Amino acid sequence: MKIISKTFKLLTVFLLVASVTACDDDDMDPVVVQSNTIVDVAVNNNFTSLAAALQATGLVSTLQGDGPFTVFAPTNEAFDDLLAATGLDLNDLSTEEEALVRNILLNHVIVGDEIESTDLEALGSGYTNTAATGPGGENLSLYFSTSDGVVLNGQSEVITADLEASNGVVHVVDAVIGLPTIATFATSNPALSNLVAALQLADSGMPTVNWINTVSGSENTSLAPFTVLAPTNDAFASLLQELDPTGNTALSDLTPATVDAVLTLHVVAGANVQSTGLGSLNGVLPTLGGDLDLDGTVITDANARTSNILAPNLVDIQAINGVVHAIDTVILPAQ
Repeated sequence: MKIISKTFKLLTVFLLVASVTACDDDDMDPVVVQSNTIVDVAVNNNFTSLAAALQATGLVSTLQGDGPFTVFAPTNEAFDDLLAATGLDLNDLSTEEEALVRNILLNHVIVGDEIESTDLEALGSGYTNTAATGPGGENLSLYFSTSDGVVLNGQSEVITADLEASNGVVHVVDAVIGLPTIATFATSNPALSNLVAALQLADSGMPTVNWINTVSGSENTSLAPFTVLAPTNDAFASLLQELDPTGNTALSDLTPATVDAVLTLHVVAGANVQSTGLGSLNGVLPTLGGDLDLDGTVITDANARTSNILAPNLVDIQAINGVVHAIDTVILPAQ
């Protein structure tokens, strides 16, 4: 791509010029100030597409800052695939397009922490926040798993780790990390696989909303953002045992209508309520299926059954179309 090559060359010249400082009048020999910031690492490793995108969105100076930063750098092929799929032209971005590309780039940046690959491997899996923002200016979450390499949001794998910079570290990834939806986090975390199955089962009938499309952000966008109470796999297992103590009932045995009615009690529409904002709800959680009692992080349904929001580790999972809080008990309609 000509624009990428041209921008990369200009960026390289800019960095070289910026690294030379003239001495005083008595000594005209230039002093070369060695620089090895995140941007330098991108330039030195020939990440031309990333460099061009940083230049087009005004992020060069940001990533030359003190940091520390952890940056997941897409390969040229990965970034070119994004531009081809979206039709974006880095040389002719509208204001909205520039903001979008900037937010996508920031979704590859963790500010204030230099995270080595060994740190991620030691943690195994979990969530962190990127510099990208979603509803209410909240920072988007990033889910990482290390059971088979380091995989981010279930879609992007680290292929080269630990390129050291003076202000952080760069990890090369094989795909652009898209702005995550609620569906991204439901499908990438194995602990929520039964929730995904429940969404699919409800969609097989006459759902209140088309659940998969809604949490994916392709339908019912006027209802967004959403606050989702996500039962873990253990929560669904407990429910099935509660419904049938003999253990002979599987999730797939439930009717789509029943599952749909249950799911409506786990979604608040039109609100991105992080855990710090739960108190502002004044004890009432207004779900699509009706109001629930809320006391701190404890939810009580119409059957006096309680469910706990799993603070602090599985709350405030921030997506571009809402926020997810995991819960330990499935909420049920009045019996």
